[in-house]
Amino acid sequence: MREIKFRGWNGSRIGMMAPTFDGDVNEIFADKHGDYMQYTGLKDKNGVEIYEGDIVIDDQMNTAQIVFDDGCFCLIGYLGDLRTHPLRDYLFCGKTFEVIGNIYENPELLTEK
Repeated sequence: MREIKFRGWNGSRIGMMAPTFDGDVNEIFADKHGDYMQYTGLKDKNGVEIYEGDIVIDDQMNTAQIVFDDGCFCLIGYLGDLRTHPLRDYLFCGKTFEVIGNIYENPELLTEK
């Protein structure tokens, strides 16, 4: 079974936080001032947990954002919009990704070069 975890962005003053709760998932959503991102259950090539909102790069320097769409975690901006292809499919096909940032702290990583 995959581990259910979240992290939250509470603005530049507080930054990224890992909420703690007593087992009731609804408690972490009680604070309406943050943006919450779910853990995908996957890790990058360095063992870093991959969360919704993370920005990843592959070995050919393609960058993408991790999103949850239509029931699965997908890649946006990776050789086009691949929302119809789950992130897990790319990892099973031997693709390796590295987390290089997230959309809140590093939005510049998604700009066209």
